[in-house]
Amino acid sequence: MKVPLKHPHPDVDRFCAVLRGEIVPSRPPLVELIVDQQIVRAIAERYLGLKWPEGDSPDAQRQALMIHVEVWRRMGYDYVRWGGGLAFPGKKRVTNDTAAEFSRGQRSWVEEGTGIIASWEDFEKYPWPRLEAVDFSLLEYLAHHLPEGMGLFLCPSSGFLEIPLDTLLGYEQMALLLYDNPALVKAVVDRCGELILGWYRNALSLPNVRGFFQGDDWGFKTQPLLGPEPIRNLIIPWHVRLARLAHDHGLLYLFHSCGHLESLMEDLIETVRIDAKHSFEDAICPVTEFKKRYGHRIAVLGGVDVHQLCTLSEPELRREVRRILDACMPGGRYALGSGNSIANYVPLTNYMAMCHEGLNYDRG
Repeated sequence: MKVPLKHPHPDVDRFCAVLRGEIVPSRPPLVELIVDQQIVRAIAERYLGLKWPEGDSPDAQRQALMIHVEVWRRMGYDYVRWGGGLAFPGKKRVTNDTAAEFSRGQRSWVEEGTGIIASWEDFEKYPWPRLEAVDFSLLEYLAHHLPEGMGLFLCPSSGFLEIPLDTLLGYEQMALLLYDNPALVKAVVDRCGELILGWYRNALSLPNVRGFFQGDDWGFKTQPLLGPEPIRNLIIPWHVRLARLAHDHGLLYLFHSCGHLESLMEDLIETVRIDAKHSFEDAICPVTEFKKRYGHRIAVLGGVDVHQLCTLSEPELRREVRRILDACMPGGRYALGSGNSIANYVPLTNYMAMCHEGLNYDRG
């Protein structure tokens, strides 16, 4: 099979069954958290002959959305992930985007110092999103127009730790406030939690929803961003509620987090009861090692290290993908994808080679 596929046959039921451990397939399903729009557009225009719509009208948004879906379908995915719906204005740092071929002009990263909420007065003045004002029209359109066999995984925003730490409080300030004003930190986290959970509740009635794929970066290369106890006390209870909401409606709860989370894995598996873990970096824990430790308890998603995906030659990358598949496919509960996401600096040929290896793998 060549990618993009001419005649794809998405099967989200199979995807979910693999993650639940109900079947052990001969080839892996494919998984991604994000494929950057620049990559999606390049595949659509270069390989599928689709013209990206101009402007930002409702009609143009719907056209762009369905092209996005078609690219995912033709690349071999059984689902599409919806990301967005809740906006939390905050501080970001901005620099030039140095991606060689598909630069978006500028790239932002998180505020590491002081955010826009530092006091109770700031908390009261902050323009918190209102659930009753959320526009679901584009998501509703998507849910009703998915191609046959495809499902929908939801995520309205970054997560219960990410929003307070990255956007509202700032990393350094949040660390200080945990000691100087812990009630304010809890209030910020809880307000974010109420809004995220409320958004999911409002989206449950949509057709073709098969699960939540919530991102919430908790760590960096050597440890969690905060000590385990603040995460256990403030953040994990919200993931427990969100996972329970998913499970109560027969849906999967897929959890994405970057960083070294070994000290919190038992919390995620036994307390939150995640169905799958996403995001792996060879310098932290290679996906093959994680599969050995936890693959009999939860599903394992992705794991082709983004550095390798970007820097290996295509033949080298294909060998690396096959090595990962040989190690991770036994026992099932594995889906192939990048260790994080298909960013706009990932070489297009390498991305397609990774998908090609997965679609043509046969464990026998």
